Amino acid sequence: MSNFEGAVQSLAKRVEDYSETIQTEEAVKTSVVLPFLQALGYDVFNPAEVVPEYTADAVGKRGEKVDYAIVKGDDVNILVECKGLSTQLNSKHLAQLYRYFSVTKARFAILTNGREYRFFSDLEEANKLDTRPFFIFDLLDYSNASLVELSKFSKSNFDVENILAQAERLKYVSAVRKVLSSWMEQPPEGLVKLVSSEVYDGRSNAAVREMISTAIVSAFREIVRDNLRARLSDALGDGASEAEVEVAVEAVSEIETTDEEIEGWIMVKALLRGEVDADRIAIRDAKSYCAVLLDNNNRKPLVRLHFNRSKKYVGLFDGDTEERVAVSSLDDMLGFRDRLIATLRKYAA
Repeated sequence: MSNFEGAVQSLAKRVEDYSETIQTEEAVKTSVVLPFLQALGYDVFNPAEVVPEYTADAVGKRGEKVDYAIVKGDDVNILVECKGLSTQLNSKHLAQLYRYFSVTKARFAILTNGREYRFFSDLEEANKLDTRPFFIFDLLDYSNASLVELSKFSKSNFDVENILAQAERLKYVSAVRKVLSSWMEQPPEGLVKLVSSEVYDGRSNAAVREMISTAIVSAFREIVRDNLRARLSDALGDGASEAEVEVAVEAVSEIETTDEEIEGWIMVKALLRGEVDADRIAIRDAKSYCAVLLDNNNRKPLVRLHFNRSKKYVGLFDGDTEERVAVSSLDDMLGFRDRLIATLRKYAA
């Protein structure tokens, strides 16, 4: 394990273990963001390199300050704006960074709540911050690939042109991946019609479309499983038997819905009693979380149960994005009734 990877893992554990005590913006800055920048190789104790409260006056806005500016020589490379750990990052915070970005020579801006780091640039129009991040790094949910992308922002690797060359690709790959992931769980009508026209010769009706939709979900899963089997077979070597490969596939791909997750699902149904038929509240497990969905629709999440870790979280969706709230027991979910109802009504609107 590299020093960089180890530092990121340590920060992730800190956020997981001490989330309740680092809720404020100032606590996030000192406990997470500065160590995060330090892990990237920047000297956070050198005010000429990591400038706190960097002044960035915009037209009609005097005394505007960015939380941190990472400077090399006379040039600002990266602007960093911090929010509290429980803050749901949204367009309001982006608007603030937008003003800062337009009056500096920075090519990158980071908006963070300590856990999630959203990286922005001006890919669409020069000196105007894009509305969508080209890269998001989540301290509690990252892959090896995203760790590699993050390392490009380290002091030793930082190369503006190299990052920009990859930024646009990253931006659209991330967006497409999100769309395809939702399609794998809930194929849209257009995809079902397209596939039906390729594989079914008869007259299409509701029953046929339902059959094709189910087949698409199964086919996606089999493709993923077959790819996983091929990669594991290569990793285990030529001496591995088919049975050994299959055992490895099962170990990697197996998803087990725990009793606690089932209890959480039942509790959601109880909390929404009188608001919606209980039969419409479905449970769908995944590797990293268990989702409770309205109408078994992946686009209508009521709550996500992040129980497969030492520190448990519940993901709520009454805002623009998922907000993860730490819980110590299932009883804590009793306080989420109003937010669950708000989420339910959002889908009915």
